[in-house]
Amino acid sequence: MSPFLGELVGTAILLILGNGVVANVLLNKSKGNNSGWIVITFGWAMAVYVGVFVAAPYSTAHLNPAITIGLALSGKFAWALVPSFILAQMLGAMLGSIIVWICYLSHFNETDDANKKLAVFCTAPAIRSPLNNLITEIIGTAMLMFGVLYILGPTITIANKAESMGLGSVGAIPVALLVLAIGLSLGGPTGYAINPARDLGPRIVHFCLPIRQKRDSDWGYAWVPVIGPIIGGALAAGLAAVLR
Repeated sequence: MSPFLGELVGTAILLILGNGVVANVLLNKSKGNNSGWIVITFGWAMAVYVGVFVAAPYSTAHLNPAITIGLALSGKFAWALVPSFILAQMLGAMLGSIIVWICYLSHFNETDDANKKLAVFCTAPAIRSPLNNLITEIIGTAMLMFGVLYILGPTITIANKAESMGLGSVGAIPVALLVLAIGLSLGGPTGYAINPARDLGPRIVHFCLPIRQKRDSDWGYAWVPVIGPIIGGALAAGLAAVLR
């Protein structure tokens, strides 16, 4: 696979398994209905593991615009590749969320709660306070970016330039545990988007799909899980540079 396709496929896998576990827990008559937050956080951690494991040999497995931008700011990734990686991540997130909708279509139809249907696609705050929600996403993504910068492995060649190998098959394990820790400890206030593509791509899909009795896509909140992670990733990249 090309780096572009690697990011697209890896991010699609991330969303299929990540949003899939949310659908399993929230939607009516699912086998996992009401199984709770621990199931969601473990499911998302495993989603990260599989997505990274698959994509790492081809694209360095960013799967997240905040990671891509943070690595570029750290000098570990070429700025020229940033737009194509972000585009691949957005398309992959949209594709993955569509696949989850198809898989759980009968359960969407059996669920009347429009908020739960939206939650399968994107995050929403437990207490709506834009500033506090933004700070939470900044902190969560800073923890992710900071951890990733210390997990990175060797380099591979992309477009005739040496790039960090990223998380790789072995590094996928610690980053999955890192995401699990973030979800368990910092995920309560906002649902820990910590990834602009993971939230915005599926939110667009929710807006477009013919979902029965759906609500609006909460565009008033949509900027928080986009801007917060980008700021958090940039801050962590700066801190890591100072410490090194």
